[in-house]
Amino acid sequence: MFVQRIRGLFTMTKKSPCSIQALFDLCKQTFAPSATSSPSSQAIHKLYSLLDTIGPEDVGLKDESREDERGHGLFGLNVFNRVDRWAQPITYVDIHEGQNFTMCMFCFPTSAVIPLHDHPGMTVLSKVLYGSLHVKAYDWVEPACIRKSERAGHPTVRLARLAVDKVVSAPHGTSVLHPKSGGNLHCFTAVTPCAVLDILAPPYLEAAGRRCTYYHDYPYSSFAHGDEIVDNGKEQEYAWLAVVDTPEDLYMRPGRYMGPDIQR
Repeated sequence: MFVQRIRGLFTMTKKSPCSIQALFDLCKQTFAPSATSSPSSQAIHKLYSLLDTIGPEDVGLKDESREDERGHGLFGLNVFNRVDRWAQPITYVDIHEGQNFTMCMFCFPTSAVIPLHDHPGMTVLSKVLYGSLHVKAYDWVEPACIRKSERAGHPTVRLARLAVDKVVSAPHGTSVLHPKSGGNLHCFTAVTPCAVLDILAPPYLEAAGRRCTYYHDYPYSSFAHGDEIVDNGKEQEYAWLAVVDTPEDLYMRPGRYMGPDIQR
């Protein structure tokens, strides 16, 4: 049933597989296990530039309809109702999963959300293949600023600074986040049906301390106690983040990669 659903939205194209193969080869070179340090900015820029050229057809997808198949449309759901948005299924498509990097796609229906989460110690490159996506992202304030509540039921929070808060639409360029900059903690909300191609390096691995953690963000004023941590007038640039459990209503189901074969 799932494969039929995906085939109804996308069809294979006849474009040469050289683009996605070239992307894989450059990832393999950039994130080689023999590397003694993180990739240079020049290496990331080269990968960034190549990813900029990738479109839906390069991964075997062709957008045939801008309509959401459930008929909700852009304003069919309350955009502020997180439960409703999380209930919409998101399709995860694995292109390559290895020890050094992962290539994958996320296919969003309108209003679907991947809630606020982090990428500890990771570099992530993201390209919107089609459609529009709202991105809200934070970086931790350093040194760490933590508020510990003495009242039961109140969360411990850490201060973060807003890095990105905008709608990104295809064919917008690739975005890059780094372990400590660029918006390492981010949330995605689909403004329209859309797909995102991600490269994660290194991939999540709990044994290595790279566990995906989810957060809830609170306005700066929620935990300000009269002290001046940030300058007046800049409060909107900051938020307090609290760790939360993985949302039960976050529904992702696996899809099958139908693009050109990659020679590994």
